[in-house]
Amino acid sequence: MSERIPEASQRQLMIVKQREREAAEHQRQKEALIRDSQKDHTGDRFIGISENIDDRLKKSTIGLVTLSDFQRTRNDLEEEQRQLLAKTLADKEIASTKVKKTKKKQKLKLSFVGDEEEVIEPKRKRTDSEEASEKKRFAKNPDVDTSFLPDREREEQERVEREELRKAWLAQQERIKQEDVEITYSFWDGSGHRKTVECKKGDNIAAFLSKCRAQFPELRGTSVENLMYIKEDLIIPHHYTFYDFIINKARGKSGPLFNFDVHDDVRMMADATKEKDESHAGKVVERSWYNRFKHIFPASRWEIYDPDKDYGTYVSR
Repeated sequence: MSERIPEASQRQLMIVKQREREAAEHQRQKEALIRDSQKDHTGDRFIGISENIDDRLKKSTIGLVTLSDFQRTRNDLEEEQRQLLAKTLADKEIASTKVKKTKKKQKLKLSFVGDEEEVIEPKRKRTDSEEASEKKRFAKNPDVDTSFLPDREREEQERVEREELRKAWLAQQERIKQEDVEITYSFWDGSGHRKTVECKKGDNIAAFLSKCRAQFPELRGTSVENLMYIKEDLIIPHHYTFYDFIINKARGKSGPLFNFDVHDDVRMMADATKEKDESHAGKVVERSWYNRFKHIFPASRWEIYDPDKDYGTYVSR
């Protein structure tokens, strides 16, 4: 007949096995938490933030759209990109905090004794000299460069400074848009009729053409949609502003698009194959005239402005 295991030993063996299972489960959960905290969960949510606003604007405004719809779409895309950028920075701060908290967790320590009860030793109260010694031992070294370490206060201060700089830059651009600029143009119906008109740098081409129409009696019965503005052999769409060309230093096929002073047309006065940095008076023409004579010089050289195209140096064709 087999010996019977004492009841106290059985209970002690069960307690030991239970604690071993709890320790293994705790270790598994801890390793899973560390692996999860080291993953970058922000990449999938913010794909496309750096996508060029002009590219997204093209996709959102396919076909004919009104000027107000175009401007509203562009403003919405710019605001959306600013919000996504701010959210990305906040998520990165949260992920960094989670990793630091995980590293601070101490390993679980289990103590077993010969009997069935666990012995919990009371903590001894430390003396003032011991606390002072421990603080001194773990104090920061002021000579160590810690600028590369995560710092929530410093990151928040940098975010505030970037936001202030962004607002200051936007305010400066608004002041530039309110500055006056004198535009010299020529109403073209086969020959030039030159005049000047004063606009704001933030005015779009449609507003400029409306002022031009008022200066010529023969154009007052023509709507702005049936007028075209040609600058440096490029047909400028109505929604662009003079500020767009000035701030980007854009250029056309025969000269810069951001200068509006007048020089004689190089193709009429000199060698047309020579590159010039001079600006020529833009042409205002009726769309019906262009449709009749677009196969004849100079209309045969005109093409619609594409901001992504590099027009390079001027070469006669």
